[in-house]
Amino acid sequence: MRILSKLACLLLLLASAGCDSTSTPEPAPDTTSVHLTMGNPSGAVADVKQPTNYLLIKPQYALSYHRDRGIPNWVSWHLDKSWRGSAARQDDFRADDALPEGWYQVQASSYQGSGFDRGHNCPSADRTKTVTDNSATFLMTNMMPQAPRSNQQTWSRLEEYCRTLADAGDELYIICGSYGKGGFGANGGVTQTIDDGHVTVPKRCWKVIVVLATGVNDAQRVSNNTRVIAIDSPNDNGLSNSWGQYRVSVDAIEAATGLDLLSAVPPGVQAKVESRVDTGPTE
Repeated sequence: MRILSKLACLLLLLASAGCDSTSTPEPAPDTTSVHLTMGNPSGAVADVKQPTNYLLIKPQYALSYHRDRGIPNWVSWHLDKSWRGSAARQDDFRADDALPEGWYQVQASSYQGSGFDRGHNCPSADRTKTVTDNSATFLMTNMMPQAPRSNQQTWSRLEEYCRTLADAGDELYIICGSYGKGGFGANGGVTQTIDDGHVTVPKRCWKVIVVLATGVNDAQRVSNNTRVIAIDSPNDNGLSNSWGQYRVSVDAIEAATGLDLLSAVPPGVQAKVESRVDTGPTE
């Protein structure tokens, strides 16, 4: 009988039911996404025991989600002209049902009246090949409370510049995020949180862009001469619309966030490109 019980248990395990209904197998981290070609900046994994650094892999982008802040730590995506098409902006802001059961779900209405935009990390206009791709950018796990001027002018101009490079034939790897607490929105004064404390308003927003000619083995192709643009700007409604003045080094963003950006790039090259501040054109 014991042998039969063990066999029955094994069959149940193979059917993903298991003998102990209270135990859940540890998920294996997904590191195969094209959007993680330059590395996983925080070593995020899809493990409910890591609620402040939870990995979500979408076909359109990858991200590390911070449950307690209600926003991503970072979002990473690949951009070239193959991601661009004629799909319309969907504007279907919604909660992300890929989050673990029981976690607070930030809603489309969570930013209402806050004085902050639902600021995309991976922009809608970077994903216009299909309706599905565009719709994926409106998940609330891809949003951060962003001062309207920052979102609609400063960062919009940076995003348009990136798409200009992609449409001209380059391919870009972009990592975007935020840090700190307390931003200046349209309502005036510093706001620490919104949505009854469920969503942290970041103090600063940052972005790192690696620009490459189209090719293969992309992380290994990054050289000392590769253009890397790093931006770190205050989350402030009085922001200048000229994004170029907020350029910093990747090293500076790493020091502020504790992340390890471009970790898949060969170490010697990584040290070189991360230490300098971009001086290239801005439009």
